[in-house]
Amino acid sequence: MSAVSYQGFTLTTPDGEPAQLAVVDKDGRVIEAGPEVARAAWDVAIESYRNFLRGAGHLRVLSKPPEPPKQ
Repeated sequence: MSAVSYQGFTLTTPDGEPAQLAVVDKDGRVIEAGPEVARAAWDVAIESYRNFLRGAGHLRVLSKPPEPPKQ
């Protein structure tokens, strides 16, 4: 896993193949996977770090899945 400020996370397998982040429940079922998960993880990490730098005292940042589109 690597991170670049203007790219977010980049994930690869040990043999150099592209990989992706996933949310996995306690039973090993994949709840969500793909670039949206990586972007959400990146956003939470950056917001937490910014709070730390501001001395805001809020080191925990929460994120929720996006609302499904309304029909």
